[in-house]
Amino acid sequence: MKSEQRTTSIARRINRSWLFRMLGTFLLLDILLLALALGGFCYAAEDGSLRVHSSRDVTWDESLSIWDRVESLRYSFVDESGVRQEVGGAVYFRLVRGGFIGLFCAEMLILLIQYLGGFRKARRLLWPLERMAITAQELSQASFDPEKLRHLETAIAGVSPLAPQVKVKTDDKELQGLEKAINDLLSRMQEAYREQTRFVSDASHELRTPIAVIQGYADMLQRWGKSDEKVLAEGIDAIQTESAHMKTLVEQLLFLARGDNGRTQLNIEPIDLKEMMGEVYEEYRMIHPDRTWRLDAETSIPIRGDAALLKQTARILVDNAVRYTEEGDKISLRARLKDGEPCFEVQDNGIGIRQEDLGRIFDRFFRSDPARNRATGGTGLGLSIAKWIVDRHGGYFDVFSREAFGTRIGVVLPQAKADGQAK
Repeated sequence: MKSEQRTTSIARRINRSWLFRMLGTFLLLDILLLALALGGFCYAAEDGSLRVHSSRDVTWDESLSIWDRVESLRYSFVDESGVRQEVGGAVYFRLVRGGFIGLFCAEMLILLIQYLGGFRKARRLLWPLERMAITAQELSQASFDPEKLRHLETAIAGVSPLAPQVKVKTDDKELQGLEKAINDLLSRMQEAYREQTRFVSDASHELRTPIAVIQGYADMLQRWGKSDEKVLAEGIDAIQTESAHMKTLVEQLLFLARGDNGRTQLNIEPIDLKEMMGEVYEEYRMIHPDRTWRLDAETSIPIRGDAALLKQTARILVDNAVRYTEEGDKISLRARLKDGEPCFEVQDNGIGIRQEDLGRIFDRFFRSDPARNRATGGTGLGLSIAKWIVDRHGGYFDVFSREAFGTRIGVVLPQAKADGQAK
């Protein structure tokens, strides 16, 4: 009640202050208009030839009331020929008086509206502060049962945040809000722990294979490689291949780890998607001349983004297209506007993706065709990295694929979102 009274008092003071400001403004405006009316009358009386040093005088009938003296006002002056002229202003000032009466009524109406509506508006603006004060007062006056708090503390102490499906439960209605907040936090912690565990497990599994291959060939070289050149060459080639694969995997793991920890920053700058896709097209046409390449980027498409990371995304998409196509297959690179938004695409006519796997292709270490992917050197992390980059640019993927017909993956980059993400 006291906080409500204080808020009402403050609202009234704010409203009164605003009313006095408006009243002062109206008075200045009325004085200015009155001066303009008198000046206009004198100017018209002298036919627009006001002279600075001319003798002028204003008279009225003092026997009349103040209100009626305005109509008896007479203005006298000496004209250019030296003759004194006198002009009556009864009609003019009667009109001026009527105009000022109307103006005064309008000003009073505005002040009345401000008085009635301004108070309510001030109360409405102050309502959040009043609500905060009421809440703070209620909290300061609330009495907590120490036994209930100890019960909640015991329930929290008996919970392991890493144990699945474990919730805090006290069966106390007064503590339901706290229970929900704590259980939501536990759910997020459990999900993060599951993601971390799965990521570490998958990474360990992926690293185990190349390490085992390297170890196996190293043992073979130790036994027979010193005397057999064929075994020596085969072992060296295998070790180099698996080392390169493991290096790529470790670099990708480090990129994702830095990204998850917020250590990878975007270097936002102007980019032309046409030029970027043209550079990627020239690179892969030289590296893989056994594929049929096509570039569709006729017009310049300027955007803002991280040039190196977006180019890395395009390379990841092209690498996948090469990996899942055969010699002579066509791979198309495009830069265009999709529904008015910048977009670049990579399309192939390879083996395609199964419909049930489309929703998981951006998951880390996911492979739609594990046997073929390992044979071609894939890690299952490329599209995860691409998704991280595109998400940080405020963009999204447009994926279309059919088995045995091919895949088209587009990256759409709405610039309003990209600018907001970069700030």
